[in-house]
Amino acid sequence: MGLVLGPVAFSCFLWTEFPQISENANLVIGMACWMIIWWISEAVSISVTALLPITLFPLLGIMDIKSVSAFYASPIVYLFFGGFVMALALEKVNLHKRIAINILKLTGTHADGIVFGFMLSTALMSMWISNTASTVVMLPIAISVINLLLTDPSKMSKGQRAFCLTIMLGIAFGANIGGMATLIGTPPNSVMLAFMENQYQIEIDFLRWMLMGVPFSMILLLTTFYILVRVFYPNGMGKVEEAQSIIEAELKQLGSMGRGEKIVSVIFILAALMWILRSQINVLIPQAHLTDTNISLMAALLLFITPIDWREHKFALAWKDTEKLPWGILILFGGGLALAAGLSEVGLIDFIGDYLSSQKNWPVIAITSILIFLMLFMTELIGNVALVTILVPLVAGISQGIGVSMLELVIPVTLASSCAFMLPMATPPNAIVFASGHIKVFEMARVGFFLNLISVVFLIALSRWIIPFIFQV
Repeated sequence: MGLVLGPVAFSCFLWTEFPQISENANLVIGMACWMIIWWISEAVSISVTALLPITLFPLLGIMDIKSVSAFYASPIVYLFFGGFVMALALEKVNLHKRIAINILKLTGTHADGIVFGFMLSTALMSMWISNTASTVVMLPIAISVINLLLTDPSKMSKGQRAFCLTIMLGIAFGANIGGMATLIGTPPNSVMLAFMENQYQIEIDFLRWMLMGVPFSMILLLTTFYILVRVFYPNGMGKVEEAQSIIEAELKQLGSMGRGEKIVSVIFILAALMWILRSQINVLIPQAHLTDTNISLMAALLLFITPIDWREHKFALAWKDTEKLPWGILILFGGGLALAAGLSEVGLIDFIGDYLSSQKNWPVIAITSILIFLMLFMTELIGNVALVTILVPLVAGISQGIGVSMLELVIPVTLASSCAFMLPMATPPNAIVFASGHIKVFEMARVGFFLNLISVVFLIALSRWIIPFIFQV
């Protein structure tokens, strides 16, 4: 149905005119409707849908092929290409697993400490690799701990049941929360960043994002932990000595750090430091002209050209490893940028902004709250990447109309797309832990609804006080 409805919706706009906006507004609005229907219904891959602008905009006379194809080769696309390559390297040498297990070792053997260890490990990994990968890494370890404690699942006590549930929910929620801490942590962040740079030449550097994102993620993670183990599902189990033996066994299986792990960790740390200190490096070495994209590509190149074994001609990464790279996400960035540019080109975003600016009786905080609330609860049902691609350009237009700095609205709305805690289908981590069989839908929805509401409050506070201070908008 979605496959047919998309082009049908577009064709309906061919004979509709919007003289109050511009001559070609009907074509771009029709294209947006077509893409939204395909993105929501997932009738075809969301990345295939993202190819519509580069295919049809030149044919419809909205943009020439050179202009529209430039969006598919934006510097932001290459920033995330480098980020994805680094994530592949971390996974290939199992460095992410070693880091996670060592964090678990540090958090102790108390039941609540174990839950927090799983949450923290997953969140820290999700800052740098995909939330799906971090969940997949942590789930088998969690199941090992659970199976050791619960030799007979049919005889689980209420506390043991709560312990299993909070570990599983903690992994999913930790994966979602961790991605918000860095620019490369989750695709919605990158979609927003690419749009702001291409459309409005507003740059968001890695350090400032982390100054905002890391504290925000940690506060939300600690709040989520408290709500899980103290409010909704307290376990009362105390110390779980057996968990330590599983962690030790996992570390023993990994063995000592190999040459590959050491090389990848050095390159990873160098890239992270350069991202954080980029502004200072550019002041000290003006000829460097470092950008986040430069750093990302340098790290990727080093991973491909640094030998691990000279005799075997092995490198930290081989090109065949990029088969696992999410190429479709990179195309999606380009398609989203092209659509946003089309909407701006025909004046739709300005029209929305002008309309809202005439509504003088709408308080800014009310508009902010509504936008955050809509994004957060819509992302429970619609993929967050597609939703951010659709809504961020409109939110930017709204911010212009009501006279508020764009970042004060765009950043919280983007982060809201990662705060989907209610339903298994909302995010891949939610779906993965739900498939473990330890969670029922109502158990996730019960705590998730409460966390969604708390996230709305936190995001409003972020918009009002933190973003204007950090970004000086």
